[in-house]
Amino acid sequence: MLRGRRGLAYRAPTPALRRARRTPANPMPPMPSNTPSTTAIQTERLLLRELTPDDAGFILELLNEPSFIDNIGDRGVRDLDGAVRYILDGPAQSYARNGYGLWRVELRDSGEVIGMCGLLRRETLPDPDLGYAFLPRHWSRGYALESGEAVLRHAREGLALSRVLAITDPANQPSIKVLERLGLRFEGMVRMSEDAKELRLFSTAPAQTE
Repeated sequence: MLRGRRGLAYRAPTPALRRARRTPANPMPPMPSNTPSTTAIQTERLLLRELTPDDAGFILELLNEPSFIDNIGDRGVRDLDGAVRYILDGPAQSYARNGYGLWRVELRDSGEVIGMCGLLRRETLPDPDLGYAFLPRHWSRGYALESGEAVLRHAREGLALSRVLAITDPANQPSIKVLERLGLRFEGMVRMSEDAKELRLFSTAPAQTE
């Protein structure tokens, strides 16, 4: 069980860990390290930019937080190689295919990475949806709201998206409150697959009908 296994939390990198970041195990799709982001958004306190393999340590920590597993799901990422694959197979592919994806969120004053926020494109939903997750030590400081506002503004003004969705566990009241403060409205309950549990669906605008 992962619950309570804090030993997975990311710590200061050892020389071996730094080598693992620079040289992921083969086979691995090539991607330049330290590549400048093609998309960067600044807010009063935050900087949002595209994830790269250099963010593997942060991803490893975030995806193994019990809160992430409970509210979003277990992505099965257990080491740095798995974290790199998660970035390359998920966010990086979404940037190339859709022009958007989940971005890393860092504090402008310190550069510390605190979470991720962005847009996803799921086959089971008719429109892109807003997603976010933050390390628990950075909760209750308004970062999800601040980054969510920036992403929705970019969706409207930069991507010309007329409608953005969001899904959340009915028990995740903090996330529901964030979505409501962002101006999204509850539309109903949905399932991402036939055997999946029901989730609350929110949207920035009603669905267009023929």
